[in-house]
Amino acid sequence: MSRLPVLGWRDMVLVLRKAGFQFDRQRGSHLVYYHPKTNRTVVFPKHREIKRGTLREILREMDITAEEFRKLLGKH
Repeated sequence: MSRLPVLGWRDMVLVLRKAGFQFDRQRGSHLVYYHPKTNRTVVFPKHREIKRGTLREILREMDITAEEFRKLLGKH
């Protein structure tokens, strides 16, 4: 298993949209997305780089694996 990539908030938004999440609101520097079918909510910082540990927590909130994330990101 390779390491998770370091990516910015714009790339994270693209992945969330591909996974079916929709923008809900913004509170300060944090964006909130939700999935209407699963009622899952994902909160992440609007930073230039999202740290790997934070990304791992986001994936846990999305309920997807790192491999599924890479497929959505388009980098296998």
